[in-house]
Amino acid sequence: MKPSKTDSKPFGLLRKLALASCLVGASLSAHADLDEIKSKGVMTVATEDDYAPFNFIVDGKPEGFHKELLEDLKTYAKAQGFDVKQEILPWTGLLASVSSGQYDMAFTGALVTDDRLRVFNFAPPFASAQHFYVKRAGDDRLGDIASLCGKTVGLQAGSALLARLPELKKMMEAEGCKIGTVTEYPSYPEAYADLANGRLDYVINALISVNDLVKTRGDTFAKGIAVSGDGFAAWPVPKSSPQLLEFLTAFMTEVRDSGRLAELQTKWFGEAFPSMPKEPITKVEQFHELAGM
Repeated sequence: MKPSKTDSKPFGLLRKLALASCLVGASLSAHADLDEIKSKGVMTVATEDDYAPFNFIVDGKPEGFHKELLEDLKTYAKAQGFDVKQEILPWTGLLASVSSGQYDMAFTGALVTDDRLRVFNFAPPFASAQHFYVKRAGDDRLGDIASLCGKTVGLQAGSALLARLPELKKMMEAEGCKIGTVTEYPSYPEAYADLANGRLDYVINALISVNDLVKTRGDTFAKGIAVSGDGFAAWPVPKSSPQLLEFLTAFMTEVRDSGRLAELQTKWFGEAFPSMPKEPITKVEQFHELAGM
């Protein structure tokens, strides 16, 4: 793929337009809450297929954390009288499709953010999404926060990671220095390619993605330290579907209490997260308190 660097202003405008579209869609469409889902006999969930280890494809077949947990969700829903239908689509437009009522919820590794909380409620988180930096393997220049000062960093344009970059800037201010050039990318593979070839000094991504990257490409990349407060990966549910949110909260309680959630977390993420919030996240203020922002 081409360009290694993008101008942040156009992407900033695109983010605003995308959010505005999402908000308009949410306000104009009628979402199916649990009673309507039960009457139809089916709940539709939108997933993606290129976000390892959450959802991805191996030899033409779905794989990952959500592929396995989807079977548990289907069994849980069946006991309450309805089926679960999965629709796979690209991440681009996935949340907008849920907010517009095309799907009942997003069953994928979405990160909780301020902007998303204005459109969605989030079921109890299933994984940490704290932000870490990634460097080239063997790059001994980078270690603590001070060592990142002035260096070039890459992130995905429009991502939750970019929205919380001010936290790293404050950490750097406490060290008496400032952040270097911030380069935005259409996708993380492009950012990692530029990190590998030396055009970037480090890349910021969420914990699970960083762990998966280092697990599969540890000869090229190494994990750094946290550069944000706590973060959370959870399922977005339209704010007009409180019964569905309650249903998913009860489902999470069941898989957590049975040990199934910890089993899948350990298998796919490399660790379990017993301290994750057990209640839905529905307000910006609640999110900030939980994340220590």
